[in-house]
Amino acid sequence: MPQHVIVVPYDRTWPERAAQEAASLRRALGENCLAVHHIGSTAVEGLAAKPILDFLPVVRSLAGADACRGALEALGYEYLGEFGIPGRRYLRKGGDERTHQVHIFAADDRENIVRHLAVRDYLRTHPAAREAYGALKRELAARFPYDIEAYCDGKDAFVKALERDALAWARNQT
Repeated sequence: MPQHVIVVPYDRTWPERAAQEAASLRRALGENCLAVHHIGSTAVEGLAAKPILDFLPVVRSLAGADACRGALEALGYEYLGEFGIPGRRYLRKGGDERTHQVHIFAADDRENIVRHLAVRDYLRTHPAAREAYGALKRELAARFPYDIEAYCDGKDAFVKALERDALAWARNQT
């Protein structure tokens, strides 16, 4: 069965649920874990989102993360390795109707870490971008309720421009 694309209004329970899951991820990753960031649309107050909590754990080493695979699988995650992005470890929970996604990066992969955090923080501080992104996601979910590829393709140009703007903004923040 194709993945159902559902976009819902912001849910005020997401931050607390994310904090609880982040603590579980930290425990599972142990001493190798330097931080766990809540990322993605559920990390942006007021943004419509697919109800999937996304996390970005930053670790000392990917080999250390790989060694924690069993502990992560015990939390219900499916461990998918790089899954198309070199230098990442991708995990998901909930099968086709997933509820959680984890993107693990080593601390020295500043490019991917900064990109994810810049987009999140940009959307948190730029209401017009947040509203435009939410409207686009709602429209695409209505047009493609069972076609995740078309949904993602429809967001592609917007997300690329958003990443560019967010990275420029982040550079000016430091």
